[in-house]
Amino acid sequence: MYIYDSSVSNTWTIVMFKSVHISLDDILSRSDGDKLFSNQLIRDYLLENPELEQYYKYQPDLNSFEQVIKDKGKEEIKRSILVDVLEDQYANIENAPENVQLLSNENTYTIATGHQLCLFTGPLYFIYKIITTINLAEQLKAKYPGQNFVPVYWMASEDHDFEEINHANVFAKKLLWNDFQDGPV
Repeated sequence: MYIYDSSVSNTWTIVMFKSVHISLDDILSRSDGDKLFSNQLIRDYLLENPELEQYYKYQPDLNSFEQVIKDKGKEEIKRSILVDVLEDQYANIENAPENVQLLSNENTYTIATGHQLCLFTGPLYFIYKIITTINLAEQLKAKYPGQNFVPVYWMASEDHDFEEINHANVFAKKLLWNDFQDGPV
């Protein structure tokens, strides 16, 4: 996850394990910089191309969370449903997470990430996503001590249609699994 650091011009903080500041100019000037951000949309987003602003509401930086908190505070959220379901799921676990109870408070926000299972990503990728989400929640708590931030990891294990997962492109060849399955898998 990249968070823009407005205190240092054109610098992003990579929020994994520990924060690392790196300049996009440094990345793009590397001999392999074009490969790191080969997708023009991602590159434009990270470089804050004004043409993309119509497609997102908040800048990707920690300071934007102040407005996110204000906006989310205006929404009616049925927190009790979420808390009841999570308490039920964790009922057999000794010392169920305190974060579940925090979710019933109006000053609590979720920092969510998810992952659709896919071929060749391996376990390290979603471990990074989990650690990144936890670190972002901790950074936000430090910046906004009057608020609570609960990291939530959503495993999209039942979110695939067969057509989404029946193939892989390897070395410019499409490997296809033909079957008659239909619907979620």
